[in-house]
Amino acid sequence: MKIGIISDTHRNLTYISKLEDIFKEMDLIIHLGDNVKDVEEIANHFKCPVISVKGNCDFTNKVPDEIVKEIDGKKFLITHGHKYDVKWGIDRLRYRALELQADIVLFGHTHCSMNQCIEGIWYVNPGSPSLPRDASKTVAIMTIEGNKVDISIMGIN
Repeated sequence: MKIGIISDTHRNLTYISKLEDIFKEMDLIIHLGDNVKDVEEIANHFKCPVISVKGNCDFTNKVPDEIVKEIDGKKFLITHGHKYDVKWGIDRLRYRALELQADIVLFGHTHCSMNQCIEGIWYVNPGSPSLPRDASKTVAIMTIEGNKVDISIMGIN
């Protein structure tokens, strides 16, 4: 299974055309909040299912704050991250992942990419394709094949 992961798009939709080659063969796209209205545009542009959570800049009750979901045999914790103070570290997020026995944690909010496995749990932040706070505009690609998880942070121009 191939999963495209994106966060913190903030209504700057110019990135969608830049993702055509990167996200064209995805089985699923996950949007991690800020701005959930962008999910409609993404869903209209790509053929695969899109799931999302709301971020700190999203004011809706139609989208959950967090999702715990099994995807291709892996337990995911999907959240924007602001409720776990991820700008100050991932300790609170890590405790939640341990509580849920998650295999993979997806979060955004910091606008900085992260791809790290800590004690057998993957923590992935795709960064931001529109307002990055680190070196470049980024998204993440995850491939799951059996027990193997491969994650790449992809820069977009």
